[in-house]
Amino acid sequence: MEEGTRLAARIRRGEIPAPDDDAMADRYLAADDLLSSAGLRWYEISNWAAGPGAQCRHNLLYWTSGNWWGVGPGAHSHVGGTRWWNVRHPSAYAARVSAGDSPAQAREILTEREQRLERILLLTRLAGGCPVTELDPAGRAAARAAVADGLAEREAHEAGRVVLTQRGRLLADAVVRDLTG
Repeated sequence: MEEGTRLAARIRRGEIPAPDDDAMADRYLAADDLLSSAGLRWYEISNWAAGPGAQCRHNLLYWTSGNWWGVGPGAHSHVGGTRWWNVRHPSAYAARVSAGDSPAQAREILTEREQRLERILLLTRLAGGCPVTELDPAGRAAARAAVADGLAEREAHEAGRVVLTQRGRLLADAVVRDLTG
């Protein structure tokens, strides 16, 4: 659960149960089957489209480390390797803008190592996968293990990419942890 959200707070207080991982996996598989049978193909772990021209270009900017400007309370932006985010509360946002001040709350500039780790994480989420050249020797060994375990496609790996299988998409966080050591 995303910390700082009402859902996370309600789960922490015991008002509602945390989602069951097995039930969520079953729902993901059902959604994937339904969307696939309707002619849609996954292009990012949580996104499907009718084809390359129908993919959400805005979302692809996130997954490919592109540049975007976020406008509004809590919006995030990324331009030229710098990320920043606005204050979350609408009245604080409005007060800053009305005063002629930036609504930005904070920013970060990732180190080269952090950028590489993020590239691996984000590219692995895409149907096109992550180039094996992004991985260090331990990551390349982990990619071979992911293929052997049925979590990544053998053909894509032989072509120099780590592309998750359907089962691999369910375990993507664990696969990425292994790839990034």
